[in-house]
Amino acid sequence: MPDVLLVPTVEGYMVTAPDGSVPSQAPWPAGLDRERFYQYSLPFLAFWALAVLILSGVAWLYLLSAADHEKRHVEMAAMREAEILSRSYANHVSRTIEAIDQLTMYIRYGWKTSGDGFSLAGLGTATSLPMQLSFYVSIINSGGDRVTSTLPFEPANQVNVGEEAYFLAQKNAQDDPLFIGRPRYGILSKRTVVHFSRKLISDTGGFGGIVLVSVAPEYFIAGYDQLTLGANGLLAILGNDNNVRITRVGDRVYNPQSPAILAPLPLESDAGVLAVSGAPYFSDHRSRYIGWQATDRYSMVAVAGIDQHDALAPYLERRSGTIKSGLLANIIFAMLTLVAILFYARLSWRKRQLKELQETYRTATERGKDGFFIIRPILNAEEKINSFKVIDCNEQGARLMRHRREEVVGENILALFDEKNVQQVVDLLHVAYVKRHLEREIDVTDNRTFFPDWLHVLINRPDGDLAVTMRDISSTKAHVAELERIGNEDALTGLPNRHWLKQYLPQALASAQASRHLLALLFIDLDGFKAVNDTMGHDAGDELLRNAGKRLREAVRPHDYVVRIGGDEFIVVTENISDKDAAAHVAQRILHSFEAPFRLLQGVHSVGTSIGISIFPDDGQDADALINNADMAMYAVKTSGKRDFRYFDVRFFEAIQQKYRAEAELRHAIEHNQFVIYYQPRVSLATGETSSMEALVRWAHPSRGIVEPRSFIPLAEETGLIVELGEQVIDSVCSQLAFWTRQGHRVVPVSINVSAIQFAKINIGESLSAALRRHDVSAQLVEIELTESVMMAGNEAVSSVLTAIQGMGIRLLVDDFGTGYSSLSQLQELDFDTLKVDKAFTARLERSEASKIFYKAIITMAHSLGMKVVAEGVETLEQVHSLKALHCDEVQGFYIAPPMPPTERQSVLAPALSKMM
Repeated sequence: MPDVLLVPTVEGYMVTAPDGSVPSQAPWPAGLDRERFYQYSLPFLAFWALAVLILSGVAWLYLLSAADHEKRHVEMAAMREAEILSRSYANHVSRTIEAIDQLTMYIRYGWKTSGDGFSLAGLGTATSLPMQLSFYVSIINSGGDRVTSTLPFEPANQVNVGEEAYFLAQKNAQDDPLFIGRPRYGILSKRTVVHFSRKLISDTGGFGGIVLVSVAPEYFIAGYDQLTLGANGLLAILGNDNNVRITRVGDRVYNPQSPAILAPLPLESDAGVLAVSGAPYFSDHRSRYIGWQATDRYSMVAVAGIDQHDALAPYLERRSGTIKSGLLANIIFAMLTLVAILFYARLSWRKRQLKELQETYRTATERGKDGFFIIRPILNAEEKINSFKVIDCNEQGARLMRHRREEVVGENILALFDEKNVQQVVDLLHVAYVKRHLEREIDVTDNRTFFPDWLHVLINRPDGDLAVTMRDISSTKAHVAELERIGNEDALTGLPNRHWLKQYLPQALASAQASRHLLALLFIDLDGFKAVNDTMGHDAGDELLRNAGKRLREAVRPHDYVVRIGGDEFIVVTENISDKDAAAHVAQRILHSFEAPFRLLQGVHSVGTSIGISIFPDDGQDADALINNADMAMYAVKTSGKRDFRYFDVRFFEAIQQKYRAEAELRHAIEHNQFVIYYQPRVSLATGETSSMEALVRWAHPSRGIVEPRSFIPLAEETGLIVELGEQVIDSVCSQLAFWTRQGHRVVPVSINVSAIQFAKINIGESLSAALRRHDVSAQLVEIELTESVMMAGNEAVSSVLTAIQGMGIRLLVDDFGTGYSSLSQLQELDFDTLKVDKAFTARLERSEASKIFYKAIITMAHSLGMKVVAEGVETLEQVHSLKALHCDEVQGFYIAPPMPPTERQSVLAPALSKMM
């Protein structure tokens, strides 16, 4: 480079050093008339000041318009939220009232079946309802007097409700409606409540009184979402007459005597959203966005309101901050513009003509650490560019071309490059000359004129010459390439990884769609890998995975991709196939390649593969869908025997989804204690008396009603939820026994079914002991029914638990005897008390003499071991006669009594069965 530069001035040129310093620099050009300068600059200044004002005005208009748009967006979001909340709250109100209605019918049924002996004293513990929190239940006779109630009362202080609206409505009703009152002070509950009532029918068919449920208003709006509604949000229940029933604002619950809503809200349809001003409608004068939704039943309207100020607070804060920032930016922009205008006006007064060489030097030396060249076009006779010539360059630029500077300056481009690459260079310079600016990263690995592999090239044409700046970026490119390789490669097997697959698949799918070819994904899981990894260690597992990757690469076609996505799972991408059979051929080759065992350092191990196949476009339109569906198909192989392949089947997928939904619903039911216990008696054939009762769990489903155990017990056992469900059953039975015991009547033992999974997962003896202590129930009142699979476990842990249970005084019963493979020695060793014969044998009892002989053999065997025999599934009188003749001890079944919900006292059958026989 030269040691000095020539820089133009008003009067000519002055000499500067390479760093830009001026030996003798005057603060203002000599001879310049300041007055003429400002006179020349004023129009220019005025023009730019006006432009800045216009630009600022446009910016403010855009800013305020954007703020208004954001406000509308926030308001719409708040209204949508209010609408969603109102729909959700309407559903909640409907479900709550429906639950209360079911409670009234349940109590009415209990009153009808139990008569005068029916009591509500233990309703809170028997029904899992929150009586102590919000519910008060009473039975009122036809004269308006309270008969029984969850509220304590003294008959001497009886309060008559004969003139109350909820009593008169039922007394005068011709049909059987559910009465729903408004919040008011309850003369029975002594607090503000909402009354619900249903009619009781006397034995003669006339009016027999009412079932009265009093519910605190807070219960209906206990689901107030503080996070969504905030401190000033609103929940309300209106009648179909638009009158307010219940209102909650923030943490405060209002009643009609001190209303939060002062005037009827303008609700013109069954559902909608609306912005409502605060002063005319709300006592706190706060405007709100309200959503309302009429309930499907019960003529109620649920209203949810989001406070306008709370909803707009973030927006207003942002708007204020934006305006302040805008004002500050305006001031700064105006000052900078003024400074720039003055500076530019001053520079415009100067002469800006520079020699072409000096202008080219200024542009080329902007990146002084890089190599630069000044290139001039060579024109032919037709004034067209024929080639280019190097006018100047620095030492770094010459070194990049494997030359010295004096060997490059003045040379034609055609002489500096070989015939293979010269035309590429000429074309690049020509494009830059036409566009005046060009910047690229160029791969010059094959161009031996340059010693780097990659160059960053920047070309500018400020005048007639080209200023070319080059920088060696080979190391940067190599580093980036290595990072990409590491990011896309599985470190253990060297195969492409999940990240690579996610990047590659969308392109492959687009190509397959364009060419109308099929693409297949083979999802591969190694069968038996976990056993190797667990028993031989992770080193053996890693060696096995490396060898598995090699076998997969050898088994697939040369242009297929093998990807390890994690653990022992691989995916093979098979492209350009014409039909599904091609994917099957690849799968068969993979299965065949894994038939030979793996020879590892730790020994020889046999590992197979389960392969699921999904086909584009039939089984998915995007990468995620294809991967998930191939995984689902592989799971189907796993569940049906392994070491095979299967195509994706949407029916299997839907079955799996249905299973997941059922499991989620069952888990929710367990968490919310939706299960009730029915009780079925066992009767002694000798006395006809009830000797015991079996506890049978039922699912009180919110929409399907009472669900039988065969619909959910298998799923509970498969998913392990049977453990939590079993704990609930044990606790419910002990609670019910405690209640029955407190009534002072005779109580017979209750048997509880225990699954083999419960024995495997928890110490069932400790659970039983804890429940008995918690409810103060005698162990003599509890029996445990075990299936034969529990005995067949045959381990010391099970035997120890069973012995501990017997030691507590709990009797053991073998349930469904005959359906498994019971061991007589285990029956004798464990000393069971009772053997229950499966109902399948009872059903065949009258069909042949051989069935009776087989039954007789079971009874004889059980008696010889000191066990009683219970016949399950007894449905006819003939079966009762036969079983009595065979000396069976007890019977159970629908002929005796069906399973029944619990009542005020234990439903012990009278000893009338002997008379029937």
